[in-house]
Amino acid sequence: MKSLPTLLLLAGLALGAGAAARAADGPTRDADLAARVVILANSADADSVALARYYAEKRGIPEKNIVALKLPATEMISREEFDTLLYQPLQDELVRRKWLDGLAVAAPNPAPRRHYSILGHRLSYLVVCRGVPLYVGGYDVPDDNPQYTARQAQLRKSDAAVDSELALLPREGWPLMAFVANPLFNRERPPSLLAQQVVKVARLDGPTPADARALVDHALAAETSGLVGRGYIDLGGPHADGDQWLEDTARQLAALGFDTDTDHAKEPLGPAARFDAAALYFGWYSQTVNGPFAAEDFHFAPGAVALHIFSYSASTLRDARHSWAAALVARGATATFGNVSEPFLQFTHQPHLVLRALARGDTLGDAAAYAIPYFSWMGVLIGDPLYRPFKVTFDEQWKNHASLPAAQRPYVVMRKMRLLDAAKQHTEAVTLGLEELNDSFSLPVALTLAALFHDSGHDAGAARALAPLLTPVYPATPAAAPLIATAAGQFSSLGEKPSALLAWQRLLALENLRRELRAAWLPPAAAAARAAGDEAQAARWDAEVKELAATELKK
Repeated sequence: MKSLPTLLLLAGLALGAGAAARAADGPTRDADLAARVVILANSADADSVALARYYAEKRGIPEKNIVALKLPATEMISREEFDTLLYQPLQDELVRRKWLDGLAVAAPNPAPRRHYSILGHRLSYLVVCRGVPLYVGGYDVPDDNPQYTARQAQLRKSDAAVDSELALLPREGWPLMAFVANPLFNRERPPSLLAQQVVKVARLDGPTPADARALVDHALAAETSGLVGRGYIDLGGPHADGDQWLEDTARQLAALGFDTDTDHAKEPLGPAARFDAAALYFGWYSQTVNGPFAAEDFHFAPGAVALHIFSYSASTLRDARHSWAAALVARGATATFGNVSEPFLQFTHQPHLVLRALARGDTLGDAAAYAIPYFSWMGVLIGDPLYRPFKVTFDEQWKNHASLPAAQRPYVVMRKMRLLDAAKQHTEAVTLGLEELNDSFSLPVALTLAALFHDSGHDAGAARALAPLLTPVYPATPAAAPLIATAAGQFSSLGEKPSALLAWQRLLALENLRRELRAAWLPPAAAAARAAGDEAQAARWDAEVKELAATELKK
């Protein structure tokens, strides 16, 4: 990911002031937004058309709002194909159906397109379905072209994300080279005149048709019970701006009460990192899909929003092994973001702005438009634009938390504990955690309670909160192994050396632990054994470390 001067980022963003009242929340607003969604499918792809109909049915969108065009069955298309097969036919159809308020006029255009005088549009969102091409290839531009010599050489590009080009359907005469400033960027309530200049575009896509449909299903499920789970922030990227965005995101998660892990190491998250109930993930910067995300048995929490900043994170949405966006969707993320080619850091979706908009109740489509500074560039949004992760407020969620599935309830309790503690109600937070553990031992709740005890200087209470882990009352399983490893680390930090060793013994006694997990956990386990004075156990684990390393070298 490359970075450009801040001055360039600010160019073209002074687009006027003013505010338009946000539409009222509630069923009326949701129905109005759904009625004004236009869905784009590839008529030559039966799965694409089926997905369009599925989405329309699930969201109550009139089937007449589907536009099906015959398009190439490839993710990448040429600029000529984009103009003649996609952009112009779609614009013509939207004008014909009066979604775009446009009038054809006789005037030259810089591209092989019809020229319209467009006064505005009626679309809430344009939803692009799997099967519609993803990436528009570029074309050669002479170095002496006066239109572009003033631009920095890195920006002398005409390739772009299909969706980012379609965002400019209401505008004419914009240059195909480089980018166009987004008038909605970082504007909570943009004037209607500015809002009419772009269409908010989202994509239902993924490695398989089932993955694309799941984006819709997960969104609807999360809107019923509310977003439940933990937050994860992975800093340590190549540019200070990105880390600052993620630090801001971490502060927002704390203010929202989400139990959150923030990793500051330069290395990406390892395969043994704790990643239970991942509802909100924001991180960077790795070229390859790795860490918890590479495990095929890993799944995000229902409704999860995930964003991994990487230059080519959405160069394809078909291959979950080599594309971050595809991998996140395949692992169950409900919403994610990506770049089809090198965007430069300041031109990507900014995670702190995404979370800020979602947390105030915005839809995913509005949050994405709020968080990206330019269109006709590389960014794409993957997910249902109507999705509102915080449609159910936490007060409503807490009122009904006892009826949640057993796997979700502890995380709602943990969020309540964090909110109470942040409100200086430490005793109430601790009491809530103790009551939950007395009712049924939950290691995630115990870890949160132990952290609250430790932060207040009550290490004995922290150790007691974790103690049931060492008894038969807690049935240790491979799925809980990262949690047990976290608890072992907490025991060590509390000075509870024998307990730390017992926790590691419980963990490493589990059958069917993946090889890479044992390799990650054996060194700290051996250190804990040595600290507890069990040299024999430390020696056995040291020997296993050497054996695993030797086996790896032979591969």
